[in-house]
Amino acid sequence: MLNEPIRVGEITLKNRVVFPPLTTGYEERDGSIGEKSFNFYKRLAQGGAGYIILGDVAPINTASPTPKLVSNEQIPSFKALADACHEYGAKLGIQLFHPEYDAAGVGQLIMKCQALAAQGKKEEAQAASDEAYAKLHHDMEHFINEATEGQLRQIIEIMVACAIRAQKAGVDIIQVHGDRLVGSLCSPVLNKRTDEYGGSLTGRTRFAVQLVKALHAALPHMPIDYKLPIITPGPNGTARGRGGLPLEEAVQLAQLLEAAGVNMFHIAQANHTGNMNDTIPAMGTRPYGFTVYCAEEIRKAVYVPVCTVGRITTETDAEAILTAGKADLIGLGRELICDPDFANKLISGEPIRHCIMCNKGCTDAILGRTICQCVLNAENGMEYERIITPAATPKKVAVVGAGIAGMEAARVAAIKGHSVTLYEKTYRLGGQLNLACVPPRKHEMLRAIWYYTEALLALGVRICMGTEPSKEDLNAYDDVIIATGAKNLMLDIPGVTDASVISAWDVLAGKHAPFGKVSVIGGGLVGAETAEYLANLGCEVSIVEMLPRIAQGESTTVLPFMMEDLTSHGVKIYTNTTLQCICPGFISCTAGEHNIQIPSDFVVMAVGARRNPLDCEALTANVHFVGDCRKVADISSAVRDAYDTANSI
Repeated sequence: MLNEPIRVGEITLKNRVVFPPLTTGYEERDGSIGEKSFNFYKRLAQGGAGYIILGDVAPINTASPTPKLVSNEQIPSFKALADACHEYGAKLGIQLFHPEYDAAGVGQLIMKCQALAAQGKKEEAQAASDEAYAKLHHDMEHFINEATEGQLRQIIEIMVACAIRAQKAGVDIIQVHGDRLVGSLCSPVLNKRTDEYGGSLTGRTRFAVQLVKALHAALPHMPIDYKLPIITPGPNGTARGRGGLPLEEAVQLAQLLEAAGVNMFHIAQANHTGNMNDTIPAMGTRPYGFTVYCAEEIRKAVYVPVCTVGRITTETDAEAILTAGKADLIGLGRELICDPDFANKLISGEPIRHCIMCNKGCTDAILGRTICQCVLNAENGMEYERIITPAATPKKVAVVGAGIAGMEAARVAAIKGHSVTLYEKTYRLGGQLNLACVPPRKHEMLRAIWYYTEALLALGVRICMGTEPSKEDLNAYDDVIIATGAKNLMLDIPGVTDASVISAWDVLAGKHAPFGKVSVIGGGLVGAETAEYLANLGCEVSIVEMLPRIAQGESTTVLPFMMEDLTSHGVKIYTNTTLQCICPGFISCTAGEHNIQIPSDFVVMAVGARRNPLDCEALTANVHFVGDCRKVADISSAVRDAYDTANSI
């Protein structure tokens, strides 16, 4: 069913694969569609998505780094994108939103700040800046209650004007962002108004209904999609989300909006939760398909199509939702970032690179004010710049090591047209990924191994398991890519050779099973994950870290879950602490001027990794090093390094 067309208002979508509204950071500073943003969305259309939604399009100039369609001068850049999507049969929607703060007031203060700074009045400029950001943060909760009825009517006029510009640009669908300002007004939690825009459900949803009616009146033939945010149950009886509505009220609002002119609903988790992980959950932190039950209830109550989103990772899961009648379309945000050819591959049967939902390259990047760059998709963020080019002369290529860098290098080399052999000394593909998927919540990383296994076999890569090639073997190739990874580092300190001292990698690989009191030396990502893993197995765990904090490099959306788990299991964390020696039954450490003895039955080393290069002195083939054996880094760096190196052969 995913590839079946569906009618939305007066248009037909070629399939039911939707790219939902996500922030990417690709837009120009003025909010126009620049080259990077254009290429990203065009690539999604080329990959077969039927409906692509440009997220957070503002009708006014704001401080937010989002697309903006404020004036007619910006129409051409949006039209170019719409034309590019139409070239591949995709429909383009814009998610029309107004921030939940007084954007005009904040904007005036920022302009004042810039003017004062240009005049050299630093103190006054700083005061204006402080006032602007204080107003920004204050109004995110209070503007919806302080805005006058006249301001609200003016906002509707501004949003309708933006929608008219979008239609002139060739945009196919207007999606109302039912969260943010609109959802905050609807919310029984945030809306404290006592006028006609507050109080009962009818009052709280009045603005939303008026907005939809105004859009429908101005653009009677343009489909209106409505993002309907749901406040869902949280842990310990709490609620996730403050903007939006509880499901029971959302069902009633959906019926009101359908009568007002809405042609489609996009059901999602309500925002304003204080934790981005509630809306875009990382691996293992929320159930798969966590809003599907909401979409199912809305679908029962309306006659227009309903789209669902929320940790739907595979085509099989998506098909199951559709065939069960729980939704009509499927939003696949991170999945399409990871593999923009998802929809086309449904037809061709090629292996799909499924998202592992690590959040590092997408959600965390945006929270950190950088651009979206998926850790598994080397082309993401550089669409049509980083592209696999056919080999001028097909060669025989050997890849030594089947970790993620080796597998990516083999994949790219095979796509280029080379004859590729992949050597792996163990009997498992994946290298360190096999360790990374062991700690709590990390099992979803196995999807990357499954993808590469299927992709390499489909590409005809010859895989030699349990094999370490000789120099003679490798000299039979034109090019050799060394991807032998890294090895766990062991500190050179007194007592390190004791039998109780083991490596974190061996623990995660299942080679050792420590028990009792366990001290993990090193609180980086590997150390923190190993400590959590051991704590869940019943060990009494201590973490010793030289730096002021542990788990640096962990996703900001995952870190709270890790810290909560460590705390609940009583893990003791010693930061700013240095291991001095390992003694029978305890370890001796220093923390500033203090000496500390920590009881330890086992000591687990997680102090980093060291390159594990191959001796290539006798090789006559062209040799290339990729991944950790060249420079110890993260998955994203390994994938991009391997991609670029293999693509250069």
